[in-house]
Amino acid sequence: MARSAKKRSDFNVFIIGQAGRLSYEAVLFVVSLKATDPDFKGRILVGEPQPGERWDRDPRMKDHIRSLLEELGAEIVPFETPVFGASYPNGNKIEGLLALPKGEPFVFFDTDTLITGPLSQVPFDFDRPSASMKREGTWPEIELYGPGYTEIWKSLYDKFGLEFESSMDLSQPDEYWGRYLYFNAGWFFGACPQEFGRRYLNYAQAIHDDRPEPLVCQTLYPWLDQIALPLVVHSFGGGRPGPELSGLDGDVTCHWRILPLMYARESDTAIRVLEEVTAPNKIKKVLKEYEPMLRMIYQGRGQKVRAMFDQNDLPRREQQIRNQIKREGFWMR
Repeated sequence: MARSAKKRSDFNVFIIGQAGRLSYEAVLFVVSLKATDPDFKGRILVGEPQPGERWDRDPRMKDHIRSLLEELGAEIVPFETPVFGASYPNGNKIEGLLALPKGEPFVFFDTDTLITGPLSQVPFDFDRPSASMKREGTWPEIELYGPGYTEIWKSLYDKFGLEFESSMDLSQPDEYWGRYLYFNAGWFFGACPQEFGRRYLNYAQAIHDDRPEPLVCQTLYPWLDQIALPLVVHSFGGGRPGPELSGLDGDVTCHWRILPLMYARESDTAIRVLEEVTAPNKIKKVLKEYEPMLRMIYQGRGQKVRAMFDQNDLPRREQQIRNQIKREGFWMR
């Protein structure tokens, strides 16, 4: 008897590997997963966009990086990008889903994520998809005399024939951005990557090509993946993550985004894992090719940034942290 998606523990992990920064981040992600969750029994799938008319340059990873990823136990999954490509690289996470094994539960992570605990012990309910709540109210931007949050979001749900009311967090005030279902697309999961990916791609394309009237003055890029994601999650019966997923963006994963910010504000555990998993020579040899990792991790600049801040009393706004690092000449990305 086949197991339901809900009960499977041997899920696949999916990230994007691409020429440049993302390839080095992919190495860091994979080596951290192998080190902190040796009991993980799923597949680590590294989606690699292939050359085509949507790319000005070859988006594939260097051969030696690809070889290292495979040596670490990852599988390289090539995929085509007929819709987005270089014009919207965030679209890789959408189009890449279509190349994954049909019917096998998946968890997607942005490559700028460090695994710091046993991912295999997170009780994912793949029949109820969800995504990261580590986000700010980046979209939509409300104009003084324009439509409000409710009108904008409801127009999207109506466009795709989705029920809107149950998507709202009624504990939040009306017309406050947090009342409306909105995710960071840094991680999300579902029961079947191909079904999820097709719907995600359809919604993203439809929003781009024929946006509802209340969105006329809204900027879609770079937010398109995060605009479509809550609609997809809701359409599959999912929603906000429950407390059982608190390890994500918590004790199990760290979406670090930019290395100077990671050193400034993430946990001692995350920094310890970062520096331990990057220490072996075969890892160091590759990661030192990427200047931010060379400077921050191997030449000690990250620890100098960390010493500038009290991690228990950080500035409230990220921009304040950035500005302080820049003033000291330590900013890089």
